[in-house]
Amino acid sequence: MSTGASAGSVGWYWNRLRCMSVPEVAYRLQQKLSAQVQQIGVATAQSVPAPEIRPVSAFMAVDAVVVPDRYVAAADRILAGHLTVFDCEYTYRDVPEWNRDPKSHRVAPLAFGKTLDYRDELQVGDIKYLWEPNRHLHLVTLAQAYRLTADPRYLRGLQRQLDSWFAQCPYLRGPNWTSSLELAIRLINWSLAWQLIGSPPERERQPEWQAFEQRWLQAIYRHQHFIRGHFSRFSSANNHLIGEAAGLYIGATTWPFWRQTPEWRAAARRELLRETLQQNGADGVNREQAISYQQFVFDFQLLAGLAGRKNGDDFPIEYWQRLETMLEFVAALMDVGGNVPMIGDADDGYVTALPQVSEFCPYRSLLATGASLFERGDFKTKAGTFDDKSRWLLGEEGAQTFRRVPATSPASTLPRAFPEGGYYVLGSDFDTAEEVRIVADAGPLGYQRIAAHGHADALAFTLSIGGNEFLIDPGTYAYHTERKWRDYFRGTAAHNTVRIDGADQSVIGGSFLWTQHADVTCESWQPGVDNDRWRGAHTGYCRLTDPVRHKRELVFEKHRRCLRLTDIIECSGRHRVERFWHFAEDVAVQLDDEGRVIAERNGRRLLLTPIDAAVTATLYRGDNARPAGWVSRRFGVKQPTTTVVWQNQISGTVRLSVTLECLLAAPRAEESKEWDFSTNS
Repeated sequence: MSTGASAGSVGWYWNRLRCMSVPEVAYRLQQKLSAQVQQIGVATAQSVPAPEIRPVSAFMAVDAVVVPDRYVAAADRILAGHLTVFDCEYTYRDVPEWNRDPKSHRVAPLAFGKTLDYRDELQVGDIKYLWEPNRHLHLVTLAQAYRLTADPRYLRGLQRQLDSWFAQCPYLRGPNWTSSLELAIRLINWSLAWQLIGSPPERERQPEWQAFEQRWLQAIYRHQHFIRGHFSRFSSANNHLIGEAAGLYIGATTWPFWRQTPEWRAAARRELLRETLQQNGADGVNREQAISYQQFVFDFQLLAGLAGRKNGDDFPIEYWQRLETMLEFVAALMDVGGNVPMIGDADDGYVTALPQVSEFCPYRSLLATGASLFERGDFKTKAGTFDDKSRWLLGEEGAQTFRRVPATSPASTLPRAFPEGGYYVLGSDFDTAEEVRIVADAGPLGYQRIAAHGHADALAFTLSIGGNEFLIDPGTYAYHTERKWRDYFRGTAAHNTVRIDGADQSVIGGSFLWTQHADVTCESWQPGVDNDRWRGAHTGYCRLTDPVRHKRELVFEKHRRCLRLTDIIECSGRHRVERFWHFAEDVAVQLDDEGRVIAERNGRRLLLTPIDAAVTATLYRGDNARPAGWVSRRFGVKQPTTTVVWQNQISGTVRLSVTLECLLAAPRAEESKEWDFSTNS
């Protein structure tokens, strides 16, 4: 059962109001009044001034050296009426139905956008699925195919799709005129497509094309006007504000054709610079406490930075330095197999879809771009190759820089402590086949009072051996719908930490809202040659009738490849304590008679042995009722995995310890089938 109010309910509005300051309440009321005024046509862009067309430098490498076949195949699929929207295969005739949710097939009404409740599933379906094709990432694919082949089919296909969007999504009406972030992402992809198209050959510049171009420019102007008047503020000023500022900046840079453009560009630049430094800590951790949003926000900042640099309006050094430290954080968390923990929310959201490869790793791609931009050999080692996305952004010059920079060992250059973000990396033999990498979390719940994309994961950790994930963060799965699963995946029970009396550490108030936050601190961090020691604590359960304080200590003994984990539960009364161990989906897991957990994957083994107290151990796999034993690697997709729950009934303060032995060698065929865990040799 959900513990929070559903969006749109009285309870949700009350919880949301509680998270607002007095100035924010006044601002929200002003926005409501503004929407009412705009609904009758005042302060809108119904009349668009004539543009003064002038040459502008492209900020992407429009003639990137890539294999055309992949882009042609992807573009042909779009022309044939096929799009993949998360877990849905969306088929349409000629052009999409832009106001239809491809998952539920519900068509949203063309009500005034700013008064349409996009959270109402009965009205709009799942808004996440509806918005995704309207971001127009796939139109860039058509433009790429046109650039690579000069085949006019792709240009005509792009024109048909845009014209249908203009017709189906009239200015200020419907679900595609509700969120400034969605307009900003659409505007960025229009910019990329515009750059790739360039000036079509004379045969394409017929009156029909010129009339289409004017319709497109009208929509471009209106998008910029809308974003400028609807920046996200106060508790909503998270990744949305960065994306909105980036979209407006890129729009004003790509199309500086109106007298308002200089003001729009200057305002967007101010917002973007301030928010980049505010929302990303000096240690490089994005304050949303969600790793997927690290790459999402980075792309906004990168694209805007490249646009400014190519057009004589470069951002200051501190802007680029913050981007570099953001990549350091990504590189530090990435194990030797390229895995990055799925901490916090993830919705498979991308600003662009420039590459066309079946297995695309956004984090390796960021590091490839960063290796060239910042000439970092450690980023190059982590990235492995200079991917297509980096080629479209940096061109052959970027590829040459990547080749020139010598690869270096990340183990000697990357930090392992991120005190502002609250993440710490323990382990040994980093970036080798023998690597043990442990990521411990003592970070805050999320950003600002609503902590929209944070999870109740205080003092959780992940562990991989030799690039093989063993203990994982199970991901996100759902956003606006399927509330049971939304609450499960962001709840305490879906993380490798401790739950007390069946309650989450922090209190859910809505799908993107927390009303009470656990206060988390790192009490000690002592990396060493022989041992890494870390200790954290949180106050999330101090709200209970008998207050409970949870402390956790991790000590990794490098020569033994053994992690000793101790949970200290400080309290006076009786409580039920659950410890959760979430394993990757292809890890084979057994429980023995002594309560030990035996896990194996690709010749690596992990043995968990309880020390201080006997436990009641239960193994779950794909359990819908509890729920437990699930992982979500893609938005909208969940699959069974193994979760082990250790349970203790306690009375007063206790210490609960466990050893986790990380073993590399698999038993030889001639050895006994019984595993011998008495030695690490």
